Amino acid sequence: MSWSESFKSGFNRKSTAEQATEGVDLTGQTILVTGVASGLGYESMRVLAARGAHVIGIDRSLDAAVAACGKIEGDTTPYGCDLSDPDSIVVCANEITGKFTSLDVILTNAGIMAPPLALVHKYKQPLEIQFAVNFLGHFILINRLMPLVMAAPKARLALVASEGYVTAPKKEGIAFDDLDCANGYDALTAYGQSKLAVMLMNKVLTRRLKDTGVTSNTIHPGVIRTNLAGDTIDFKVKLISMFAGPWTRTIAQGAATHCFVAANPALDGITGMHFADCNPKEATGHATDEALADKLWEKAEFLAQDYLIDSNVM
Repeated sequence: MSWSESFKSGFNRKSTAEQATEGVDLTGQTILVTGVASGLGYESMRVLAARGAHVIGIDRSLDAAVAACGKIEGDTTPYGCDLSDPDSIVVCANEITGKFTSLDVILTNAGIMAPPLALVHKYKQPLEIQFAVNFLGHFILINRLMPLVMAAPKARLALVASEGYVTAPKKEGIAFDDLDCANGYDALTAYGQSKLAVMLMNKVLTRRLKDTGVTSNTIHPGVIRTNLAGDTIDFKVKLISMFAGPWTRTIAQGAATHCFVAANPALDGITGMHFADCNPKEATGHATDEALADKLWEKAEFLAQDYLIDSNVM
């Protein structure tokens, strides 16, 4: 029996972030959380700070990050970082590197879901904004902060994906020849592609970080009552929101797996896994494809080469 088959956290879909970290002492740890202005990011920051961590709270604007950090108790440092803008990511990462000497956790909470079509034009080719924000923006941020991660005694990458990865393009998984959706835009398919990219990034990070003391795992928070898809025009997403009532979770419940994967000592040394409801869940389909993961990584390095730092690990 494998570890994932035998492991039981004791938590479930109704558990909250506070319950998933009860008794956990994070004093002395520095944890970075993206997307802290509201929803799961705010709740994760609040709970992790309450457990003693110094939380670096990142949001698209500095004002939003400052406001969020100012509402909670505990040690926080706010930063503005627009994950759709690689120049903003570089500035933010440089500021963090200039102030901090190590990072114990990076929790990539920020994301967008099924917005109207928008393109980002700062890379080697135009990119649909969900792919740029949910995947490539965090790819660059992790790359530039990897020296701080490597400086921690044992560090974690907690990557927020989604079971929505199953809505990625059925045939190829990642539509490498149509990352700007020039051949047609389906918002939910593009969202699935961006989250599949996160799942695949985790596979490569797991291999590259082997024997470094840094672990990497992905997270499915569930269907949450947040404003994640508040500006969607996609009728499928609207239908999901309309009829998902019995399956939705509160923000406190949605942040449970975030905080469990980021901070619970039960996962010390555990890497390369996918978690839902604070327990391991097997990935399926394209998310298990090592060759696709390598192809995506190579593509990401090409697209973002002007914004990456050299790293022997990443």
